[in-house]
Amino acid sequence: MLNLDKTDLALLRALQQDATVSMDYLAGVVGSSKTAVWNRVKRLQKEGVITRQVAIVDPDLVGLPETFFIAVKTNQHEERWLERFNKAIQRQPHIVEVHRLAGDVDYLLKVQVRSTKEFDLLYKTLVADIDLYSVTSSLSMEVLKYETALPV
Repeated sequence: MLNLDKTDLALLRALQQDATVSMDYLAGVVGSSKTAVWNRVKRLQKEGVITRQVAIVDPDLVGLPETFFIAVKTNQHEERWLERFNKAIQRQPHIVEVHRLAGDVDYLLKVQVRSTKEFDLLYKTLVADIDLYSVTSSLSMEVLKYETALPV
């Protein structure tokens, strides 16, 4: 973990809410000069604290209203299988998040699609591409909380 001071944290909180704000605005938030703020933001980017700046898109408004989660158990953990699994998930743009887990489930995949039919096609393609021990899927009925900002 990097040693971040209160100014760095204030900048991160502000940028996580809206990365399009001006350096003038950020300077006002932290009580510093625009140049000092610009240098801090560049340092945070260089050090990998800020990994990228993106637009968060409403999936409903772009025609991807269905969110599914796929829980994967595998009995194969060798490097060759992991490479094949990684390639299989990277080929699927509708798989938007993948986590390797501790516990009973090995991997959890988040999928954003237009319909159940589209999900079924993705699911069939995935299980055909890679040998999986156990696969279950769940449809998200409602999002109760969604945050992209970390509590820094």
